[in-house]
Amino acid sequence: MTTDVEIARQFTPRPIAEIAEALGVHSEDLQPYGQAIAKVDLNALNRPRARKGKARLVLVSAITPTPAGEGKTTTSIGLAQAFHAKKESVCLALREPSLGPCMGVKGGACGGGYSQIMPLDRINLHFTGDFHAITSANNLLAAMIDNHLHFGNKLRLDVRNVLWRRVMDMNDRALRNIVSGMGGPGQGVPRENGFDITAASEIMAVLCLSNDFDDLRARLERILVAYDLDGQPVYAKQMDCIGAMMALLRDALSPNLVQSFEGTPAFVHGGPFANIAHGCNSVLATRMSMHFADWTITEAGFGADLGAEKFFDIKCRQAGLDPDAVVLVATIRALKMHGGKAKTDLDGEDVAAVQGGLPNLEKHIENIQTLGKPPVVALNRFGTDSDAEIEVVRKRCAELNVEFAVSNHHPEGGKGALALADAVMQAVARGSEPFTPVYALTDTPEEKIRQVAQKLYGADDIALAPAATRDIKNLTAMGYADLPICIAKVPSSLSDNAALIGRPTGFTVSVKNVVVNAGAGFLVVITGNIFRMPGLPQDPMASHMDLMPDGEIIGLE
Repeated sequence: MTTDVEIARQFTPRPIAEIAEALGVHSEDLQPYGQAIAKVDLNALNRPRARKGKARLVLVSAITPTPAGEGKTTTSIGLAQAFHAKKESVCLALREPSLGPCMGVKGGACGGGYSQIMPLDRINLHFTGDFHAITSANNLLAAMIDNHLHFGNKLRLDVRNVLWRRVMDMNDRALRNIVSGMGGPGQGVPRENGFDITAASEIMAVLCLSNDFDDLRARLERILVAYDLDGQPVYAKQMDCIGAMMALLRDALSPNLVQSFEGTPAFVHGGPFANIAHGCNSVLATRMSMHFADWTITEAGFGADLGAEKFFDIKCRQAGLDPDAVVLVATIRALKMHGGKAKTDLDGEDVAAVQGGLPNLEKHIENIQTLGKPPVVALNRFGTDSDAEIEVVRKRCAELNVEFAVSNHHPEGGKGALALADAVMQAVARGSEPFTPVYALTDTPEEKIRQVAQKLYGADDIALAPAATRDIKNLTAMGYADLPICIAKVPSSLSDNAALIGRPTGFTVSVKNVVVNAGAGFLVVITGNIFRMPGLPQDPMASHMDLMPDGEIIGLE
C-alpha cells in the first residue's frame, strides 16, 4: 500500500503566491515562508470582500474516536477538494499539528492519501514557528513570575498558590509535576511546579480566540497567574511583560496559508487540543477563509461531544459565527469497535457489529440536532468495508431523515468526495435556524456542566468533588460565573470513563476541579483521569522516523 509520505512526494506545489492570488489575497498582504507557505497579514481582513455570495461555514465533526480511526482531517480536506472540483469558491480552515501527538500515538496530522495539505513535513514539524512563539510567550511569563519571587516578591505572591505553569510542545509525563528553584538561594525560590503541553496552554487558546492585536493584548493582560498572601488575584499585567509577550506573538497571530494536494487553499493556524482545550483553529483563520471564499470547511477535534460542543458554545459565541451545516464523520471500522469488536478483528464483514455500533452515531446525530444544525453523515470508506455493512448505516440515516454519503476521498481525492459535497450543499440549501447553545451564560457553572453532561454525553448527572465545589464558589465570587465552560475529559468515550464505548447509559460525570482561563474567556472543567501533559506510548511514532540522505523524512504519517 502506498503511504501518505510516498503520495506526498508525488505532489508538485503551485507557488503560494498563485494560490493566494486565486483566492483574492493581495500580494502586499503575503509574508512568504519559502515557495509553499505564507502568512497573511491581518490587514487583508480590512479590504472589501471580493466575493458577492454569502459566506457559508461547514463544520466537520465525528463520532466518538476509536483506535481504528475516523479520518476527520482527511475528510475535511477531501470535502474541500470536492467543492474545488465543482468550481466552487472554497477554502479550508484547520488546526496546526502539535509535535507531541506527531511523535507519540497519532503521527502526522495533515490528512491522508490524496486528501492531504502540503508541505507535509514542514506543517507537521515546525511550520512557521507559531507553536514555538506560543511556548516562548508562555514561558517568559513563567520566568517573570519566578524572577519576581527571587527579587523580593513585592506583590507578595503566595508560592503555594502560583497557578501559571510552563509548557513545551512534546509529550513528556516526567514533567507533569516537578519542584523548581532547587540548588540554593541563587537558583530561585523552590516551589511545586509543572509543565503542560503547548496545545493545552491558555496562551494557545488566547491566540486562537483573539480578533486582533488589541484583543490579544487585553486577553494576555487579564490572565490569572497567582494569588497573593491575602488570597487576592494577581494577573499577568502585573508581571510587566505583556509588551514582550506581544512581540513574541506578533507573527504568530497571522494565519498561515498553504494548499491541499489538489491546490485547494487552506488556512492552517492554531492548535488547541479538544479534550483539554477548545479544539478549534483560530478565529482569524476562519474569518479570513470566509472573507475570501464562499465556502469554508473547518473542523473541531474529536467527537461532537467535545470539539463540536466547544466550537459552538465557546468559539461561535465569542466570534459571532454560525455554521450552516455539520458533517459527522464515521467509519465502518470505528462502528464495529463501538459494537464490541477488537481492533485486531475489524477486516472481515460483520454486519451485526456495525449494527451494534450505530447507537454511538445516533447519539452524535442527536447532539448536532440539539445544537440546532442539520447533520450530514460522511462514511469515510475503507477498502475492507462491505456493501452490506455500508447499507446498514445508510438505512439508519434514512430512517432518521439525515443526509448520508459514502466518501472515497482517501484513495481518490476530491472526486471521491463529490457525493459528500452534494449532500452538504443540499443540507445547506434547506437552511437552518441560528444555533442553539447547550446552556445560557447566566446559568451557574454547575448547571452548565450538568447540561452538557446530560444533553450531549447522556449522563444521569454530575458529581462535584469537594475541591470542584470550592473552585466554583471562589470563581463565582471573583465574577467568572458567566463564562462558558470548556470540559476536559477523555475523548474515547461519551462518558468520562475511557472503557465505556458505544452509547453508555447510567453513568455520572465526576468533576475534580474547575479553573479559570480568564484571558481565553472560559472555565476549564477537569473530569475523570485527564492530564494536561500527555505521555509517549510504549512504541512512539518517533521510533519510526528518520532523515534520509536525500533530505526526505520518513515515518511522518
